[in-house]
Amino acid sequence: MRTKTSKQVVAMIECSMMIALSTVFSLVKIIDMPYGGSVTIASMLPIVIAAYRHGFLWGLGTALANSVIQLLLGVNNLSYFTTWQSILAIILLDYIVAFGVFAISGLFRRIEKRQNLAFLYGILVASLLRYICHVVSGATVWAGLSIPTNAALIYSLSYNATYMIPETIVLIAVGIYLTSMIDFRNQYPTRIKTERVDKVELYSIVFAWLILIATLIANIVLIAPYLQDPESGEFVFTYLGDVNYVRLSVVNVVGIVMAIGLFVFAKVRKKTTLKEESAS
Repeated sequence: MRTKTSKQVVAMIECSMMIALSTVFSLVKIIDMPYGGSVTIASMLPIVIAAYRHGFLWGLGTALANSVIQLLLGVNNLSYFTTWQSILAIILLDYIVAFGVFAISGLFRRIEKRQNLAFLYGILVASLLRYICHVVSGATVWAGLSIPTNAALIYSLSYNATYMIPETIVLIAVGIYLTSMIDFRNQYPTRIKTERVDKVELYSIVFAWLILIATLIANIVLIAPYLQDPESGEFVFTYLGDVNYVRLSVVNVVGIVMAIGLFVFAKVRKKTTLKEESAS
């Protein structure tokens, strides 16, 4: 058995390698947006792997180190601002927190024993949190610069979605493919020889999470216009009474019911598959 020190050395080496890989992958851009943001070749996957293999704390250190590198690569963005509050907000929302949230992937190894689903949950939650960080940054700090002052929240929601949605899809696709071939749960990553993956169950869970995310985004889209004065662009709460709450309720009920239905179906499917395997 490896000693605690040797495990820490291995973890440090692996996490360093993952940071290097993530940095290289981030420089290979499939789509490069004009006002910030890009679609890469799954640049955050190495961070997800590090967090999954070594836990949340190691993942947090890896993610934060990676976020500092991303900050240094995009340091020119800070030149657009003169106040320390704006600069601090950009550093936190667009870099430190936005990339640091991928450490949360390490928590799902305890929650979900199946590797591919643990990766899926981690990627979806982390990507959603990163998206929220960029949206808040765009609607506040960047408003009046790269984002119009009027309807800044709606514009920020739309603009950041144009690269975050495909970025997340690429990340999920590569992550699921990789976890179907390599077992990251072992002391050293090994090739998976015999692990049956029920695609129907997997796709049901994927669609359930996508529906929940779509429901959340729909809530923001239906409420966000009433959180901003259409003329001044300032955030207000006086227009919340004009929200169409009937439509909002229907969207939430339909989205939640559909997601729960898919989760239940996936669970029943799993039990049926296990029974069939034990019977054979």
